[in-house]
Amino acid sequence: MITYYTDGSCSPNPGPGGFAVIKDTELALIGHEPMSTNIRMEGRAMMTALMDAGKNQCLIFSDSEFWVNVIMKWGKGWEANGWVKKNGEIKNLDIVKEVLRLFKQSEAKVIWVRGHEGDIGNELADKWANKAREERLTGKFML
Repeated sequence: MITYYTDGSCSPNPGPGGFAVIKDTELALIGHEPMSTNIRMEGRAMMTALMDAGKNQCLIFSDSEFWVNVIMKWGKGWEANGWVKKNGEIKNLDIVKEVLRLFKQSEAKVIWVRGHEGDIGNELADKWANKAREERLTGKFML
């Protein structure tokens, strides 16, 4: 089974952003956007992990409560209601739809992990998300 850790970074927020995907224990994929938000970068990381996993069984760890809740709680209802929610628009709907589509096709289990608490995979994803943002790195890597 594949294990992923995902993270996104934006500074200032909104501003330049970066994301990283750790696959097993190695940096696998990173990317950046010149103008983004932290939530979008976290979503891009989740989407990238799901694309990389394809139909393989995997665990995806994320410190983004928002994206874990989108996948595990809110997304199904939003879709059933025509992509609207009671108290306003769904932000980042383009990424929300794509993440949910990929998740439905996957064999992934998404797990929330508290950020900045010493989890090695989460710390590595955070480090590389910041590096991607700062240095405008994009691509596939296996270190």
